[in-house]
Amino acid sequence: MKKTFIALLFCACANIAVGQVPQSKISPWPVLKKEMQPWTRWWWMGNAVDEKGLAEALTTYHDAGIGGVEITPIYGAKGFEQRYIDFLSPKWMSMLNFTVTKAASLNMGVDMNTGTGWPFGGPQVTPEFAASKFIVQQYQLQKGQSLKEPIILKDPAQLKNGAVLQAVTAYGKNGAVLSLFNKIDQNGQLKWKAPSADWEIYALFSGKTLQAVKRAAPGGAGFTLDHLDQTAVNVYLNRFDEAFKGKSPGVRAFFNDSYEVYGANWTLNFLKAFKELQGYDLSQHLKDFTSKDSTSINLARLKSDYRETMSIMLLDNFTKKWTNWAHHYQSITKNQSHGSPGNLIDLYAAVDIPETETFGSSYFPIPGLRRDSADVRNVDPDPIMNKFSSSAAHVTGKTLVSSETFTWLSEHFKTSFSQAKPEAEALFLSGINHIFYHGTTYTPPDVPFPGWLFYASTNMVPANSLWPHLKGMNAYFSRCQSILQAGQADNELLIYWPVYDQWNNAKGMDMPMKVHDVDVWLHPTEFYKQSLVLQQAGYAFDFASDRILENSSAKDGLVRTTATAAPYQTLIIPELKLMPLKTLKAILALAQSGSTVIFQKLPEDVPGLSDLDNKRREFKKLLAELDFKPVGTGIQQTKIGSGTILLSADLPKALAYHKLKGEQLVESGLKFIRRKVADGKYYYLVNHTAEVIDTIIPINQVSPSVLILDPQSGDYGLAACTVRENTTMVKVHLESGESLILKTSNVPLKEKSWVYLNQPAKEITLAKGWKLDFTSGGPELPVSQTLSKLGSWTASGDAKALAFSGTATYTSTFVLPAKLSKEYVLKLGKVYESAQVWINGKDAGILWSIPYETRIGQYLVPGKNTIKIEVANLMANRIRDLDQRKINWRNYNEINFVNINYKPFDAAGWEPMPSGLVGPVTITGFK
Repeated sequence: MKKTFIALLFCACANIAVGQVPQSKISPWPVLKKEMQPWTRWWWMGNAVDEKGLAEALTTYHDAGIGGVEITPIYGAKGFEQRYIDFLSPKWMSMLNFTVTKAASLNMGVDMNTGTGWPFGGPQVTPEFAASKFIVQQYQLQKGQSLKEPIILKDPAQLKNGAVLQAVTAYGKNGAVLSLFNKIDQNGQLKWKAPSADWEIYALFSGKTLQAVKRAAPGGAGFTLDHLDQTAVNVYLNRFDEAFKGKSPGVRAFFNDSYEVYGANWTLNFLKAFKELQGYDLSQHLKDFTSKDSTSINLARLKSDYRETMSIMLLDNFTKKWTNWAHHYQSITKNQSHGSPGNLIDLYAAVDIPETETFGSSYFPIPGLRRDSADVRNVDPDPIMNKFSSSAAHVTGKTLVSSETFTWLSEHFKTSFSQAKPEAEALFLSGINHIFYHGTTYTPPDVPFPGWLFYASTNMVPANSLWPHLKGMNAYFSRCQSILQAGQADNELLIYWPVYDQWNNAKGMDMPMKVHDVDVWLHPTEFYKQSLVLQQAGYAFDFASDRILENSSAKDGLVRTTATAAPYQTLIIPELKLMPLKTLKAILALAQSGSTVIFQKLPEDVPGLSDLDNKRREFKKLLAELDFKPVGTGIQQTKIGSGTILLSADLPKALAYHKLKGEQLVESGLKFIRRKVADGKYYYLVNHTAEVIDTIIPINQVSPSVLILDPQSGDYGLAACTVRENTTMVKVHLESGESLILKTSNVPLKEKSWVYLNQPAKEITLAKGWKLDFTSGGPELPVSQTLSKLGSWTASGDAKALAFSGTATYTSTFVLPAKLSKEYVLKLGKVYESAQVWINGKDAGILWSIPYETRIGQYLVPGKNTIKIEVANLMANRIRDLDQRKINWRNYNEINFVNINYKPFDAAGWEPMPSGLVGPVTITGFK
């Protein structure tokens, strides 16, 4: 049956192949905009910039295909102090204004960190407005005694920086709790005598973390900001208002790095905010709240209320405040919410561009992809973590989702574009569509190789020997992002994130949710496990917070999170224990109005202590009213209003009962993400398996035509496809490491046909006759060579070649028969690390990643042909040579320059990295 169907498929698609319909003269690729190109974080070391250098740098970045820069001032290089410029000074503002103007002339964008280094802070943050923490001191009183010592904070550093006493609470042996704050005089003396029994006294102070800005630039040093206090945020932003003088600086977006405000678990107004939000007095619970060995059954609930309060204060007093401030200057905000002690989805959703980050490298089973354990950090980026930011954008109808990309992807100078490609593709598959390289350091033109470099970066700098081929990778990423920014995300499931299960923990205080500890707060959860199950079953989804669900509505059976967001077909509630009463009511209201909701398991209780008995009573009453009936093995159902609620431990089984199927194309091993546009849908497909995928895949669309778009080459053509039972079957071929885009259409398309490669002729191997010429790089150009066979130039015995990083060209000739095949494929075999190919003097493209192959039929002629291949290797060998000769090329303030394990960097002991064209180089014709 399978062979018969495939035969019918090709028979049905033969009409497409002969081109009976006129071909469109308009490219199916979206018109390229600067937001579709990769951008880069641009470190201004010491702010030692000038107009000439800025203009040259921006032009260089533009020519390489970079769409914009994100300015982050940091510490400077030693010996250049006379060039430093204070952050936000008139001279600094002049440099910013020049940058914005020059970038605009190149059609580039400029973003700006609202600070230097990280996190937000600086000289305007006096101790009064600095990041805060609570401090508790305990005292013991026996019956009839008075406290002789004053209740004054014992830490002199805290006293110096203005710590404030906020509460004094006494606990009696009989369970009595008394507030004694109003019995403290101006000298801290407690005017109270212990009655009836022994008492414990807890004094709570609002103190300071004393954290300073990390990696601060000149003019940016100072305490870290108290993000929970609106007055402090106003004071912080006022410095920018003064520098801007009421005029917009012209930046597209203001940026905030990941929340790394360590130990900041309090603010001066916390007690007041807590009482307003939770309805009870936290100061009455100081003993349990601060005790490490409390056995109170309600401690986890108390901590949950505390964490919820902190989340709301961070959202309202900082994130929304900062975003509204940016809008006043006709700019937007771009924020990394991860690491925050709050609800990540709400925090991401409150800004204009949510931004995630990748830190470390992932394992991909792509043959030949290098991943030396000595050169990678023990951190694996998690695509599910990245979906928190993209979900926040999708549920609020925002187009752009960004990422700090390639942070510590590998050891310095050893990162290839081949390693970068699947890491970026994993981001794309998670819904990210606006990547920022981490990153590019500004270097004055008079600073010698390797220029100024940042310690945690994959160095996307012009001094990088791979830079001549960066435009190849940038073109690929730009084409991908042009598709992934089109229309709307097309995800059928909305999955509730039960954050209260995380907050309901008696251990610890604030709960920052970092990308580096997802194995603690994310991986053990059923939410995470079921997300993976659903993803593997071919479903596409976003995550929703309680706040998102409370503001959602139902229409035509769909869940609508906002008027501008794409609707969802089904709401999924993974197994959880605690759910707020408001959230349960919102979910039931969605079902009442026609939505379908699937519970993996019904929640058990409400979180927190606030009005617990009344909330718990109503909560259980609502659940008891759900009259579930069995409708299949392991599935129960109840009708509510015009909607349906299903209950099943097996979510894919419940979805199948609901007749909502995932994309079965995942059974081929392909990964995908969809976008919905006015005239159809885009499928971005990636092969991260170790095998070639040459098959016919089903897609959940009825499409009379399917267009294949190759983001690597920019080529496109109509696919071989047919419709069968509400599914379109499409023939695809992807080598390991390759990607394709499918464009479905509501109407037949008028385009050329995609050329599938079959019936290969005999392979031609170009083994001999290669001439090798070193063209640019250093420290010195090795002599030219005529090669008897291809191999790493580091194995040639030439000491200059061993130390060389740069580009070299390989030239050869080959002969083709008088009658050419329909198409030819050039395969370069092993390449260290990227290559640009010319055939008969014509540019055949940049091959910068595995599988290092391309179609070249259009460039070939019968008879003799000439091939030239320019290969660029890594910076590693040249850096190794510098360190072996003990040339000091790194001399920075602050952290200076470290290796991937944060130890002093030294490449002298490295083995040389293989370099050049190793092959085998082959050409295969296809009939």
